[in-house]
Amino acid sequence: MKQRIGLIDIDGHNFPNLALMRLSAWHKAHGDSVEWAIPMFGEYDRVYASKIFTFSPDFTDNYDCEIVRGGTGYDLHAVLPSEIDRLQPDYSIYPQVDKKTAYGFLTRGCPNKCKWCVVPIKEGAVHPYMDVDEIAIDGRTNLVLMDNNILACDYGLEQIEKIIKRGYRVDFNQALDARLVTDEIAKMLAKVRWLSHIRFGCDTPKQIGECERAMQMIDSYCDTPRSYLMYAMITGNMQEDYERLSYFRGFKRVRVVAQPFRDFNDPKQVIPQWQKDMARWAMRREFWTTMDFKDFKPRKGFECSEYFNQ
Repeated sequence: MKQRIGLIDIDGHNFPNLALMRLSAWHKAHGDSVEWAIPMFGEYDRVYASKIFTFSPDFTDNYDCEIVRGGTGYDLHAVLPSEIDRLQPDYSIYPQVDKKTAYGFLTRGCPNKCKWCVVPIKEGAVHPYMDVDEIAIDGRTNLVLMDNNILACDYGLEQIEKIIKRGYRVDFNQALDARLVTDEIAKMLAKVRWLSHIRFGCDTPKQIGECERAMQMIDSYCDTPRSYLMYAMITGNMQEDYERLSYFRGFKRVRVVAQPFRDFNDPKQVIPQWQKDMARWAMRREFWTTMDFKDFKPRKGFECSEYFNQ
């Protein structure tokens, strides 16, 4: 019997939700109809709600049917059945996705145990997951890959070599680990056709030097210097966070993506105002490139230098 399926993307529609895309593909392959759930007016046999972030507000609409909740925001250990997890995603439910772009993972897991990251708990050590040719389907040769540490295993490096050979354009949007960049890996990364910036994680003071070293090594193999994006966690030590984010202001080809640390075990956590202001300063190019954080005035009558005097 055919079913009517409703989908709810709790975190919004700004970024494709692979779990919902695969659920849609599975149900459509079985003759079911699939649509974004419509509150009040939609009648469904089952509704799937996916939530990635614990801080995303849950949905409050009522549906008179079975509701299946999944995703890290609901349950750290919830996973799709294996017969669904490896399906090609249904891109039709996100029409805003360019027809040349595909999303996916080549590896899952990470060997690091950063206090702000749930990946090692949820997925374990880094391990092979999919082949790049399974992601680059139907002419989708621009690949947004969400691996958490692609450089941490031989399989990941083999996949990058394959990406170069195929001529795919890629963005490892969860950032690379600069500490793992050797001369050989730098030479390889210099050959990659990047969709935008090369992204590195820089969450601790020790990683500053590693990121600078990796950039220099990659650029030494490039005719034209690359542009870089530093993912920097605002960890709670104001002076240290300030110095780490400020360090890269001296690099013309480097931008910073900064976000306050969120405790996965405390969904009601209150983010201090100084962390919000620091993130806003770093994320807004017109502020970050033209003024020091201490000179930043996020609100009328307030200058961030006051934070350092408290």
